[in-house]
Amino acid sequence: MSLVKSLTLILTTLWLTAQTALAAGGGGDLIVIVADSRKLSGIMAWWANLYNESHLYFTLLTIILIPLIGVIFGVLADIVMHFVGIDLKTRDLAEH
Repeated sequence: MSLVKSLTLILTTLWLTAQTALAAGGGGDLIVIVADSRKLSGIMAWWANLYNESHLYFTLLTIILIPLIGVIFGVLADIVMHFVGIDLKTRDLAEH
């Protein structure tokens, strides 16, 4: 491709890109994301209201609760497997 064709292509692309970027007009309104808690009750309403009131507290509580619930479910699964007769602590590896 010649130099003139390359420059023409680049300048045309920049010109069209600038027009597309400016076509949006002025600044828009801020987007507000909220949880609809009108039909919720109990802990679900509390969780939705916590999200609406403070994203920081919601995030911190979520970061704490997810690993905690994972550990609880893991321990419960280990207890259930023990009662069923599955023992993963003293198994022989078939791969070796």
